Amino acid sequence: MKRTTISLIAVATALAAVTGFASLTAPDGEDAAVAEAPARLPVERSSLLCPAPSSSDLAETQYTSFTPTAEDGARQGSGAEGADADSAELRPSAVALADPDGGPEEKDGKGKKDEAEKPSSGKPFLAVKEPGKPVSADESGGQAPALVGTATGSLAPGWTAQQTTTVSAGSGRGLLGVSCTAPDTDFWFPGASLADKRQDYVHLTNPDEGTAVVDVELYGKEGALKSTVAEGIPVPGGSSLPVLLSTLTADQAEDVTVHVTTRTGRVGAVVRSLEENVGSDWLSAAADPSGTAVLPGIPADATSVQLVVFAPGADDAEMKVQLAGATGTITPAGHETLHVKSGMTASVDLKDVTRGEAGSLILSPGEGGRATPVVAALRVVRGKGDEKEVAFIPAAAPVGERATVADNRAKGSQLSLTAPGRAATVKVTASAGTGGGTPVVKEYSVKAGTTTAVPAPVPAGLKGSYALTVETMSGGPVHASRTLEIAEDGIPMFTVQTLPDDRGTVAVPEAEQDLSVLDD
Repeated sequence: MKRTTISLIAVATALAAVTGFASLTAPDGEDAAVAEAPARLPVERSSLLCPAPSSSDLAETQYTSFTPTAEDGARQGSGAEGADADSAELRPSAVALADPDGGPEEKDGKGKKDEAEKPSSGKPFLAVKEPGKPVSADESGGQAPALVGTATGSLAPGWTAQQTTTVSAGSGRGLLGVSCTAPDTDFWFPGASLADKRQDYVHLTNPDEGTAVVDVELYGKEGALKSTVAEGIPVPGGSSLPVLLSTLTADQAEDVTVHVTTRTGRVGAVVRSLEENVGSDWLSAAADPSGTAVLPGIPADATSVQLVVFAPGADDAEMKVQLAGATGTITPAGHETLHVKSGMTASVDLKDVTRGEAGSLILSPGEGGRATPVVAALRVVRGKGDEKEVAFIPAAAPVGERATVADNRAKGSQLSLTAPGRAATVKVTASAGTGGGTPVVKEYSVKAGTTTAVPAPVPAGLKGSYALTVETMSGGPVHASRTLEIAEDGIPMFTVQTLPDDRGTVAVPEAEQDLSVLDD
């Protein structure tokens, strides 16, 4: 997924680099200069989109926005373009075009079309003022709109936002958490469903002025599901559209992979799932198709874990299934491998695979070692009987240089770190709180093939919520997630967010002007 966009200045620099490279050969036949590796510079513009949180009158939503600090000015970027160049704001989008819980709502014989066409006020809902200090805001009820945000200047590198909603009762009961997404043109969502007990919506948010045209493809265990209405879905500029997946096809499927692409424009996409008598949460897009997949952060007390995998290419995939725990990697009994047919969705019930020890699932090429790209996600349930809650863990890209998750609490936040290959060391920074506190820094060593699950470090004197920033210091790739738990009435409400690289820097080759190429 494209995490950020670079400003026109960065683009101009890159174009200059191309021109400069062509002039590296001296006119007198001297040896060509050796081009140096491109420098990594901070991005100067980032975009984020947050879906409409809920239609429940009982919904309580907290938004948290944050930009991490940097150890030096070069890493963070500068406000050389002036004070106005440094901003990070989330603004309301246009009113949703459809009611997320059952189609247009009619009043006096008229639907919500006219209301949907009203533009947003443009007034910032939440704005970050400086790096290292998170800000938050609250909304109550089911009328909160989707949010569209842009960060520029020194606030752009690593900018993140979290939307956390608590619904205490009713059909949408649960803790719903989602890291606001960057706009893109291609998303994969294994783990959705068209089952009678599920209501799954894909929320499409368009940050731009022009209309985006979106295709939504659905794949079950027998392949593509037939649909006449899933192609060419228009999403007007600056608005958000929730689409009930079961309205896109007459076919029914227990486990479905959703593929969202755009013909024109770009959107933010995320799936909201509501499961009868179990709970609800957001399903974020999985990491791009790859021959290996890491799904980090299965809670120790998970009572049900379901793996859903899809093979988008022309070849079948034979995947080895492993669980990385605190002391090493094991193979779940009876589920050593999983065969995934091309263009089809496969699922397997791993039940209580963690057995009291937090872990992460690792998928890798099976017999023969042939790496066939797949996308994957987990549906995880905690609790039993009437006190269940559900959450989703999509396959996650590595932390890379740096990754951040916002809205952590003094209690109930747990960090999971997985090193699927080589051992690694990471640095974790707990920021100041939204209401005050002193940042805390800790380092963790993660052994190869293991998962380190620890309570998230808490800032000294914390007031409010805070952000966690993870940086890879040495060793191999690390995959991470944060679990947030807010128990209510005996129900272990929880949500899991993965921490992929924030792509706060971009490679820009160094170029020098050489006017000698103009000589005759």
